[in-house]
Amino acid sequence: MNETKVPATREVIHVGQLEIRYVKEADEAGQLGCFELRVPPNSNVPPPHSHSASEELVYVLEGTLRYSVGGEMRDLRPGEAMATPRGVVHAFSNPHAAMARALVINTPDIGSEYFHQVGAIINAGGPPDRAALLATMRRFGLEPVAPPETPQR
Repeated sequence: MNETKVPATREVIHVGQLEIRYVKEADEAGQLGCFELRVPPNSNVPPPHSHSASEELVYVLEGTLRYSVGGEMRDLRPGEAMATPRGVVHAFSNPHAAMARALVINTPDIGSEYFHQVGAIINAGGPPDRAALLATMRRFGLEPVAPPETPQR
């Protein structure tokens, strides 16, 4: 029988206001990764992005999480989920009054090291180093979407 051991207390990784607690990281037994994501109301979140090599499923446990995949945006409540195929742009936010908590499943997993590295950039104080942040995202297979250009007048 192949059992996955879960530590009694999971490490909390802080990325700005967001909290990530890995439930299962990919290992020699498989590529699947799963983490709990806590998103406080009106917190700063990652830019819209896609994963070149991963599929993602978000399942809300508590609160309401605004989630968009491609052109579809929904406010997900407990028990609701959305899936993101490889290469499709997605984003999330919490414009609501209560903490949102969700399970995020990636296959293959992007890994906790991604969140440690991004957290070090975001949590360094002052405005984050945008070039370092974008380079880290790309190194882990995340492709940020550039904001629309403002028309020149």
